[in-house]
Amino acid sequence: MSETPAKAFFRPGKVFLLTLAGVLIYLVALVVLVPAGWLWHQASAHIQLPPEVQVRQVSGKAWSGAAGAVVAGYPIRLEWQLGMPSLSGLSLPVGFSLVTSQSSVDGRVSLGWQGAGTLDARGRLAVAEFEDMIRRSGGAVIEGDVTIDQLVLSWQDGRITGADGLGRWAGGKVTWPMGNSVGQADFPPMRATLDSTADGVALVVAQQGGGGPAADAEIRWNGMMDLRVYKRMVDLAGQPWPDSASPDDVVFRVRQPLIPGGAL
Repeated sequence: MSETPAKAFFRPGKVFLLTLAGVLIYLVALVVLVPAGWLWHQASAHIQLPPEVQVRQVSGKAWSGAAGAVVAGYPIRLEWQLGMPSLSGLSLPVGFSLVTSQSSVDGRVSLGWQGAGTLDARGRLAVAEFEDMIRRSGGAVIEGDVTIDQLVLSWQDGRITGADGLGRWAGGKVTWPMGNSVGQADFPPMRATLDSTADGVALVVAQQGGGGPAADAEIRWNGMMDLRVYKRMVDLAGQPWPDSASPDDVVFRVRQPLIPGGAL
């Protein structure tokens, strides 16, 4: 009667699985337990942020933490929460909350392993908070808040491949520079939609329930922005204009680089 040879407990396949499990446990513990501030301190020397962005404080863990920063002079607090990685989709979901003194945006980012990603966010912007910056740039200031009902972006290799957004403003007083004086008018509720185009993204501003655009802007991949204002906007502002013009006529057009170095 022959005896069955005893099998070694640590066979090559089992050693591989045990090693893999140990590495995974170590990586999970690293993400869960390592302080986010320590990681930022190690990584900050290799990350070049724009001069307008200054990170002041990072707290919490890598898995769930917060960071305080100043962007163009405005204090901002960012909180994040990593989700479980998707092995099938090779992506890492990250929930985030971005808060200033009066505004907030919440959403979710999905980061792919090969430079791809998506963003889905909603929020509320208090325009009065940014009034000084808007006036310095010569823009129009609206009263009240802008509600972001939807903002969906997708990108690949640093370029946006899809955009879909919807924002609303309840209406009210609008003021804008007019030579040495300031013009003002009461506007009805307005909406803004964001879509992707072949050359970039397009933003269209119109009256809620209105028949056409009051203004639109296209931001191209080369850094240029094309802005058009229609007579419909002039009518909403109650400003005089020849009656021969139709609401769809363009009364103001400008093309300028949105990003330094953009081509003309």
